[in-house]
Amino acid sequence: MFDTVLVANRGEIALRVIATLRRLGIRSVAVHTEGDTTHAGAADLAVEIGSYLDAAEVVEAARKTGAQAIHPGYGFLSENTGFAAACHDHGIVFVGPPAGAIEAMGDKIRAKETVAAAGVPVVPGASANLADFRDFPALIKPSAGGGGKGMVLVRSKEELPDALASAARTALAAFGDGTLLIERYVESPRHIEIQVLADSHGNVIHLGERECSLQRRHQKIVEEAPSPLLDEATRAKMGAAAVEAARSVGYVNAGTIEFIVHGATGEFFFMEMNTRLQVEHPVTELVTGLDLVELQLRVAAGERLPLEQDDVELKGHAVEARVYAEDPARGFLPSTGTILRYEPPGIRFDSGVAEGAVVGTGYDPMLAKAVAWAPTRKEALARLDSALRDTVILGVTTNLAFLQKLLRHEKVQRGVLDTGLVERELDPAEPEVPGHVLTEAARVFTPVAASDDPWDVPDGWRLGRRRPLTHLLEVHGEIVEAPEPDGVTRRFTSARDGDTLWLHAEGRTYRITRHEPIEERSAAAQAGDGAVRSPMPGTVLVVKAAQGDEVAEGQPLLIVEAMKMEHTVTAPVAGTLTTLGVRAGQQVALDEVLAIVEAAP
Repeated sequence: MFDTVLVANRGEIALRVIATLRRLGIRSVAVHTEGDTTHAGAADLAVEIGSYLDAAEVVEAARKTGAQAIHPGYGFLSENTGFAAACHDHGIVFVGPPAGAIEAMGDKIRAKETVAAAGVPVVPGASANLADFRDFPALIKPSAGGGGKGMVLVRSKEELPDALASAARTALAAFGDGTLLIERYVESPRHIEIQVLADSHGNVIHLGERECSLQRRHQKIVEEAPSPLLDEATRAKMGAAAVEAARSVGYVNAGTIEFIVHGATGEFFFMEMNTRLQVEHPVTELVTGLDLVELQLRVAAGERLPLEQDDVELKGHAVEARVYAEDPARGFLPSTGTILRYEPPGIRFDSGVAEGAVVGTGYDPMLAKAVAWAPTRKEALARLDSALRDTVILGVTTNLAFLQKLLRHEKVQRGVLDTGLVERELDPAEPEVPGHVLTEAARVFTPVAASDDPWDVPDGWRLGRRRPLTHLLEVHGEIVEAPEPDGVTRRFTSARDGDTLWLHAEGRTYRITRHEPIEERSAAAQAGDGAVRSPMPGTVLVVKAAQGDEVAEGQPLLIVEAMKMEHTVTAPVAGTLTTLGVRAGQQVALDEVLAIVEAAP
């Protein structure tokens, strides 16, 4: 076994790997960029680098610190063939598969051809002449990457040209390769993946499946093991197919074979292989009792797998929810800010969050993973729901309340899932803010007397009367007035940033602003329905109109990109584009006015 391992990643991923290294008594080395040091303090050594994507810098950090191996985590360089080869060239062990296996499975087009030759069923599709594809509905995918980035569902040939252009831009930005493929879209699909392990002695096994059907924008939100869909016979059949897919490329180490399963017929098709550890690996760990990072290290050190297929036993049920810095009510757009208050729950919570940490647009918006285990699926869902209710993250908008709503959905409770359920059946709109929350916010904002003199108060308090709550508040862009207290004592957790108050109560978090008098508000804020605002902090990718143009309501004006996600900004009303204040490549803030459309008379 190694005595020093460098972790080529950040945040919760790095912390997860470092935890296993510490338990095994292996010295850990962290790399970090300037200002991104939350994970670095957990390691025995830390080295500052310019970029997590700079393979040469990472290898040099390993060489300088005497690291015998590099664990890439997931994301960044974990599926980079050149990086794996560079490690080998410098005599450093890459904790992952051989470069050839990464290359074979990293290209979705080549991967489909390889596993099909091994007898694994694949989804019908095309990798050339995509504009001529006519088997709709269809799904466009980047050939060089995954994680839902660049995937576009197309319902008709009319949508195809714009969808191909958008997918290619996203693929190029996210993976450095704009190559695409297109496949028939499997209706009511379930996304089920099989965890595989292989050593360098020819042993390949699987550790059962994970159900990953609860998604939004093709990005997983909630995963569980085992799947409520599969029986033992189907599990064995899919597991055998996954093992054959891994064998077809000479796979070594941990990997995941992803399948799409027809919701009605149960037919399954190979989608792709992730040649790395997966975000959702904890649910497999909890039902098998195995530490996948430890197994990765042992295999990388040349050891044989310590178990055979018949030794794998799934016990109980585990469910994981991904906690994102995003606003479900605004189409799940990424949110940014500083973590002002952080209270994790009492279950497994793989997190890179710390109070004072800045959440920007430079990295994926996932903050943490909450993972619950119980003897039964019903108990596991309830335990996770309760834990999310107790989780406090203030300073950025998160999906915590939305996750609770999702877990309570009757179809989720029954295990009747498909990849479209979230966007089809869950309303992400925020419910009305309860009066007692407004009252608490007004209490916090109401000035307190500077002395014991009952007349020394700025808000008009008079002898014999309680201090009145006089503040108007702004919530979700609306001006509201706080009601008087109702006499019921409630528990609130709060953090304040100037005129913005973050309140957590009863499982929900509220962002409430002290309302400014109208004469103090900016001209841009008074622009009314004609103001075109940025839906998220990010970069203007494309400008699709020019100042002076006559535009129709809903006409695309700009495309803003953040965290590898594109959002098209449209005209709020029909009229003349009188002001266009941004250009392609410009950084913009959340709600920044990008343009103004003067409504037609």
